[in-house]
Amino acid sequence: MKVKPLGNRVLIKVKESEEKTKGGIYIPQTAQEKTQVGIVEAVGPGKKSDKGEFIPVEVKPGDEIIYDKYAGTQIKIDGEDFLIISSDDILAITTK
Repeated sequence: MKVKPLGNRVLIKVKESEEKTKGGIYIPQTAQEKTQVGIVEAVGPGKKSDKGEFIPVEVKPGDEIIYDKYAGTQIKIDGEDFLIISSDDILAITTK
């Protein structure tokens, strides 16, 4: 199934959290913190400002982003977990 976000919304695939620390200690699933990093899968066209000007979404598919901890709506697409968030909830684009 294909999903096309509307307005200024963004579809992201949430990155899995690390299962062990840098020192090699394994972290149980119940103790792992909710990840706030994801990969942009699809973006909506944008939104209109109060003056009627069109404002496009700043991210593009393939970007790795950091988003607000409690943002979005979780959905399942073909058995995989995704999150639909507003572009306003995106805090940063990561660089390597």
